[in-house]
Amino acid sequence: MAIVTRKPRNSSLRTQTFVSSRDLTKKEPEKSLTSPLRKNGGRNVYGRITVRHRGGGAKKLYRLIDIKRSQKDVAGKVAALEYDPNRNVPVALVEYKNGAKSYVLSPEGLSVGDKIISSAKAEASVGNSLPLRNIPIGFFVHNVELKPGQGGKFARSAGTSVQFVAKEDDLAILKMPSGEVRKIGLDNWATVGTLSNADYKNISFGKAGRRRNMGWRSSVRGMAMNPIDHPHGGGEGRSKSGSHPVTPWGKCCKGMRTRKRKSALIIKRRK
Repeated sequence: MAIVTRKPRNSSLRTQTFVSSRDLTKKEPEKSLTSPLRKNGGRNVYGRITVRHRGGGAKKLYRLIDIKRSQKDVAGKVAALEYDPNRNVPVALVEYKNGAKSYVLSPEGLSVGDKIISSAKAEASVGNSLPLRNIPIGFFVHNVELKPGQGGKFARSAGTSVQFVAKEDDLAILKMPSGEVRKIGLDNWATVGTLSNADYKNISFGKAGRRRNMGWRSSVRGMAMNPIDHPHGGGEGRSKSGSHPVTPWGKCCKGMRTRKRKSALIIKRRK
């Protein structure tokens, strides 16, 4: 998927870019694999804001993604590649021999008509899901489980993958997209390949309205607030007062380690 630039008809289009949708083959989602998505504006069940700067946005349906690859030992055929407004990676509509349909995350190189399968005896090819025990060392995988049967937890966003570095007893050593090197059980399942749409991180939104359509509201700088509202606020003119950047509640927000527990399975911390 290549990045497409716009004709500079006005100031917002001058810097605006999109990811090309030529590879996508279907515009309307599969009705049986969608559900309504109610907006909450970043609020929890008590109505309190837990995620700031969220709200509004265009209406959208949620696509039910088969993260667990539940159709075991049943061959499937990729019927279409679709855009998913809820994530930054395209999804593939898979039709199985038993008549079932499901959405899976689309890896790089997967195209319409390809056959994929989720099986312990499957070949380690792009789109196939199998236990780490049966995947050759050095392969790149995505949608990796942390516990068997739990469903994929690692490497589920555009352009990401986990490198299978080595095997040690009943543990697999993996290098995460963050640079962290850790161990997980060999009985965990993963899907072979790197997820597509790696150019997503290089697009330029061009205008604030495009972000508002995606459900993101504007954020006010702490330095522009009063001292009662933010630790960075107040002062004559722009002033950082020589202190470290903190959240509105006074907690360090850049560079501070937030992990509370040390895990013996983590060999090397993320960068």
